[in-house]
Amino acid sequence: MITASTHDVTAYRVTFFFGPESVEGKADVLACVFNVKKRSWKAGIQVAVEVSSSQLSALECVVQLAHQLEKRLGVVEPEERADYQERSRDVFVQAVCRWKLDLQLLPGLSQNNQRILAEDLIAELDQAVSKHPEHLISSILDELGLAP
Repeated sequence: MITASTHDVTAYRVTFFFGPESVEGKADVLACVFNVKKRSWKAGIQVAVEVSSSQLSALECVVQLAHQLEKRLGVVEPEERADYQERSRDVFVQAVCRWKLDLQLLPGLSQNNQRILAEDLIAELDQAVSKHPEHLISSILDELGLAP
């Protein structure tokens, strides 16, 4: 998914915890929290990953989220489409935050609870998603149960 690193991302077990939620004091920022455990650690940590609304909007355009969803929602009963569309926004934010977390895992992560700020890894995340938008769309459609 992303260029070579000094650490193996698969050495970490990442579990989605909660989110997206608004970040206090930052009106245009959402965050998701993940539990992260490395095999050599005795206990896991929590990592809050922030992303700005403007970056989310830009990435939505890159992956053509609305178009991709519309193509897949054709097989869904009309009365269920609104639920899928509503849930798709949360799943999109969760997937973007997970990608951002993966970028942070590449150089390694210290064993303490932490926050990846919205201002961090902006260019790296944009580049990763631009390179492989199909990976992001695939994970979103899979989570929604709409994967082909």
